[in-house]
Amino acid sequence: MALGLQSVNWQTASNRQAHHTDRFYSQDLIVRRGQPFHVSLTLYRGLSSGGRVTFTASTGPYPSESAKTKAVFPLSNGTSSSGWGAQLVSNRDNVLNISILSPANAPIGRYTLDMQISSQGSDSTMKLGTFILLFNPWLQADGVFMNNHAEREEYVQEDAGIIFVGSTNRIGMIGWNYGQFEEGILNICLSVLDNSLNFRRDPATDVARRNDPKYIGRVLSAMVNSNDDNGVLAGNWSGSYTGGRDPRNWNGSVEILKEWQRSGFRPVRYGQCWVFAGTLNTVLRCLGIPSRVITNFNSAHDTDRNLSVDVYYDPLGRPIDKGSDSVWNFHVWNEAWFVRPDLGPSYSGWQVLDATPQERSQGVFQCGPASVIAIREGNVNWDFDMPFIFAEVNADRITWIYESNGALKKNSSDTHSVGKYISTKAVGSNSRMDVTEKYKYPEGSSQERQVFEKALGKLKPRASFSATSASSLAREEREPSISGKFKIAGVLAVGKEVNLILMLKNLTSDTKTVTVNMTAWTIVYNGTLVHEVWKDSVTKSLNPEEEIEHPVKITYAQYEKYLKADNMIRTTAVCQVTDEPEVVVERDVILDNPTLTLEVLDEARVQKPVNVQMLFSNPLDEPVKDCVLMVEGSGLLLGSLKIDVPALRPKERSRVRFEILPTRSGTKQLLANFSCNKFPAIKAMLSVDVAE
Repeated sequence: MALGLQSVNWQTASNRQAHHTDRFYSQDLIVRRGQPFHVSLTLYRGLSSGGRVTFTASTGPYPSESAKTKAVFPLSNGTSSSGWGAQLVSNRDNVLNISILSPANAPIGRYTLDMQISSQGSDSTMKLGTFILLFNPWLQADGVFMNNHAEREEYVQEDAGIIFVGSTNRIGMIGWNYGQFEEGILNICLSVLDNSLNFRRDPATDVARRNDPKYIGRVLSAMVNSNDDNGVLAGNWSGSYTGGRDPRNWNGSVEILKEWQRSGFRPVRYGQCWVFAGTLNTVLRCLGIPSRVITNFNSAHDTDRNLSVDVYYDPLGRPIDKGSDSVWNFHVWNEAWFVRPDLGPSYSGWQVLDATPQERSQGVFQCGPASVIAIREGNVNWDFDMPFIFAEVNADRITWIYESNGALKKNSSDTHSVGKYISTKAVGSNSRMDVTEKYKYPEGSSQERQVFEKALGKLKPRASFSATSASSLAREEREPSISGKFKIAGVLAVGKEVNLILMLKNLTSDTKTVTVNMTAWTIVYNGTLVHEVWKDSVTKSLNPEEEIEHPVKITYAQYEKYLKADNMIRTTAVCQVTDEPEVVVERDVILDNPTLTLEVLDEARVQKPVNVQMLFSNPLDEPVKDCVLMVEGSGLLLGSLKIDVPALRPKERSRVRFEILPTRSGTKQLLANFSCNKFPAIKAMLSVDVAE
């Protein structure tokens, strides 16, 4: 009679604890590569001394031993040196306790484990079941190994975070729910890989390459946007988001990933850069690749690889959307942590991945991995997408003005404004950590210009002195005789008048007459012009070395209809002294939303309902309607809450109570988004300490 298998005990609880996968809500056995896990097999009768037991572990639709997506290995008493192995730990009363070891470079994903027993001339094969194998940042032999415990906790295990947004003069932050351990998310992350172009073209090769974090990172950077594949998110920077959700309304990745799966893998509408980055961060952490979200302020989008970005104005001071180059107020991408054997040991560590669809790479909207250390050294000829990322933090900004006769004239070049305050959430706290010096040498240092010239030389070997290489610009124009800047006067708040002062200074000892053409536009954070909301022209006479102030007032009635959830207004002044080059003064202002307050009304304990209160006051002299509150937070409530809030009269205060049910102890992040007809996206977050 054959040796039948009575039952399999996957020892899920103890295995998951040993493998640091105990935070996943899923019931699957989830283990990390290169580390043994234990199973107990109960047979109908004992294994005789002559009996041979062999295991087969396989992954993907076409498992093969040569591709290392299938392994056949015997049950032995010793440990295997490399590759898959099974060791008999004990054999008592028909129960085999077995330790199974995977290689530290095995492809990650869902595996099937089968067992074959040959005893007294008869063979029987049985399916034991499935398990999920992930990257192992706790293991030195794994390419994603991260030595520092606090960093590993933050970059692999933390399921909520902070993303920095805004502009250089007003850095703001929003909370984001990564939720990589939530019910169903791991399966969706594996589906992301199975929906990729590579998998659909050649599944066998794709699955075999899933041993490599560099490969997985690149595939995910393509799959989180929907531009070439059935990717997760559709991008939209138009300022009009009908048919989807305003990107500023999302509180995290969980709802996005679930909606993508629910719809049969149709792109979720809509994303902008931090939404792509927040979602990619979830998938990376979920699969076991340490990752973090990075914000670059004044981020250049250089489309033609000349390390300079051209911006255009007309003679009346209006910014012109011409050419595809742009400077974004901020741009958000990811860094993932792994080795780069293809570049050499000194380029391991943080690698840039960017899922926002900006430029094609090898025909597809994907970006990275690019070694941060290699970016700092200007090695733009290395893999992957180095010129684009180098330009995002280093490009020179060239200003051009169309003369009234239609001629285009170069106005000025700025080598300092791009790539400022590169930021990420600090380990273990919500404060901002500045990582600018990891990306580039100090602004204005000789090393910084040397690296820039080196990069330019590699990109344009024959044209280091091309027309738009700012460093080689002879100042063909005279230095301007006046300078200008916009100063903020008073509060910047939605619903209030915007008050600025244009400061003009005569830098010479002659009297100067200045004609100033000013405009203000509402914009999307990446510089997309939405609508002109104000304009003015004045002529001023300036005595020698005099500084004058010209007040600028933009009323709520003027900007109200055109302000987007970004709350950004771009003010521009083109100042002209006869027979001299124009001086362009620009300032983007960000208006504050009214405050949304969250407070916990009871002590928070696991599995005990907790009341939370939201407070909001309508600051306007008009009613607000269509009010909706969206709430989410991993470990505090399953899924998300959507609450319709009654309309508010002018100056009326609203108080809404709702209930959450914490499922985990520790400090958890509760996130809320309040939207209505006058305020498209007001954010709040609250740290909740949950007791056992």
